[in-house]
Amino acid sequence: MEELIDEDIQIAETMPSEYYIDRNIFENIKNKIVNMWHFSAHEDQLSENNIIPIRHSKELMGEAIQLTKGKVIKSLSNVCTHRGMIINNQPSNCKTLRCKYHGRTFDLNGNFKNMPKFEEVKNFPRSSDNLTDFATIIWKGLIFTSTQKTILPSWIKVLEDRIGWMRIEDFAHDTGYYKKYNVKANWALYVDNYLEGFHIPYVHSDLNEILSYEDYETEIFEGGVLQIGIAKKGENAFQIPENSKDFGKKIAAYYFWIFPGLMLNFYPWGLSVNLVVPLSVDRTEIIYQRYIDNPLLIEDGAGGDLDKVEKEDQNIVEAVQMGMNSSSYIRGRYSPSMEKGVHHFHRMLTKI
Repeated sequence: MEELIDEDIQIAETMPSEYYIDRNIFENIKNKIVNMWHFSAHEDQLSENNIIPIRHSKELMGEAIQLTKGKVIKSLSNVCTHRGMIINNQPSNCKTLRCKYHGRTFDLNGNFKNMPKFEEVKNFPRSSDNLTDFATIIWKGLIFTSTQKTILPSWIKVLEDRIGWMRIEDFAHDTGYYKKYNVKANWALYVDNYLEGFHIPYVHSDLNEILSYEDYETEIFEGGVLQIGIAKKGENAFQIPENSKDFGKKIAAYYFWIFPGLMLNFYPWGLSVNLVVPLSVDRTEIIYQRYIDNPLLIEDGAGGDLDKVEKEDQNIVEAVQMGMNSSSYIRGRYSPSMEKGVHHFHRMLTKI
């Protein structure tokens, strides 16, 4: 069977415009990506609370999910097994999960504990009265959840090999920083734009003053893409240890994209997590969260003015969405030196 996106980027054509405008294609893709691994939180968010609802889980994973911290961290269904009530809407330091509708309770592992006025119910409780326990992975403090997957994803090793030297588990959650951006474009267009530094000189004038365009690097791996921004002279850069393959490089940013829409942006000040949430064929929500290592550096360098960069990107992808609806455009071609990340994404997306 002929592949839609040729493996050879030098002859490949880009993803057809129908992938950005066809509602049936959108729904088919969304139904598949909800079952993949998604970012939930950082362990620091559970430092003062035993229970936190994952605010984006319904849109990204198709389930209302809460994180609980007992002896271990769990990703549990946030839906009561009695009548389907959402159990928690706010973080809590309780030792018990209690439904506010009829008082059913569960322990922090999701096991049923008690239910008022159920003394006469036969064959109760059953295993189905416990909360569903979804698969959870924790890597250096970052918590990932999947409703279907159980096998450790290969990209965990890529992260460990490349930035395992960072103290990510010690980063502090910026509790006052939770931003949502509504973009009038297909989610894949937003990912396309993220996966190449090609547009930086034309769209991000301030960022172009910080990063060396000619030294921009892109690497592909199974399940994702890494882009490396090299700092110009005088700009903030990581202090990279000798045991890293990047030792000696003046790196201003590591931009990791994990399929389908997770962006882990590491800067000398810490980590910006961007979540791409598909809402409809031409509407996308972008969620920003921040985890701090060095607060003194937060206003400087490649990760300094993220709001400005976001708005510039948003204007671009919204304009491209308009172009995708034109009868005069179907497909384009890739720059082999600048768009191999986009090519990798298109090949992954058209194969799921």
